[in-house]
Amino acid sequence: MADILSADPFVENHTSVSIDGGFEHAWRYMTDNYTRFQIAAYGSALLHCVSYILISSPSILFRYIPFMDRFKIQQKPLSGANEMKCIRLLLVNQFIIHVPFYLGAYYYCEIINLPFSYETMSSWYITLAKCFACLVVEDTWHYFSHRLLHHKSIYKYVHKVHHTWQAPHGMVAECVHPVETILLGVGNMWGVLIFGNHFILLWAWMFVRLLEVIDVHSGYNVPLNPLHLFPFYGGAKFHDFHHMNLKGNYAPTFTWWDKIFGTDIQYNEYYKMKREEDLKKQK
Repeated sequence: MADILSADPFVENHTSVSIDGGFEHAWRYMTDNYTRFQIAAYGSALLHCVSYILISSPSILFRYIPFMDRFKIQQKPLSGANEMKCIRLLLVNQFIIHVPFYLGAYYYCEIINLPFSYETMSSWYITLAKCFACLVVEDTWHYFSHRLLHHKSIYKYVHKVHHTWQAPHGMVAECVHPVETILLGVGNMWGVLIFGNHFILLWAWMFVRLLEVIDVHSGYNVPLNPLHLFPFYGGAKFHDFHHMNLKGNYAPTFTWWDKIFGTDIQYNEYYKMKREEDLKKQK
């Protein structure tokens, strides 16, 4: 039985797979010097804040680089009032939603006895594969929840807040009503509940999810974006149309749900028309 368990790739031991020694040293230092509560609660909050700022920074810096204007999807000017609203919303959600969530994450880890040790950590490529699986799960939950939030009976009370920004940028990614943060946050947790066998997945998934959601709100369709290596990845161009049009393109990451239910028709027609206009200009 032990041999069978050790062969399972989802519980792969680090005796057979090595990860960069610097990461191993840092992880061991962290688990030796900090409690599980400090790591799960304070560490997660710190990782979220730092990652959010760092990943959002390029779309802010791009505004001051004229060369990047050619990759800007919408040329609408920024509103100072909306920028202040964005900062206020981010702070509100951070303190009334995210901080309690991180505390809950600690108790979740304790209830199921989720391991923190380096020895029980899956290899990096297994963790990356699980993050992709989490993206698929979250994308499904988000698509149908997002369509619900656009229902005319509730749109103006919750989701309209996020559509304050019709030409989004990276920092707008989490500028949503607290109710929406909770509803869509449920989708973020399903993948961890299904695939999680080590605490590292919570942090890896948090980073991947922030990378994705900030990218699709960046407002820039930058060539050679490595995220487009994911099959069916929609990217900033796909999601930006949703903010501009207020309808369609409801999935945050992949394009298949919109393709299946025909909610990408307006998007396809819009860019078909733009291509035809560009061809006429070239003649």
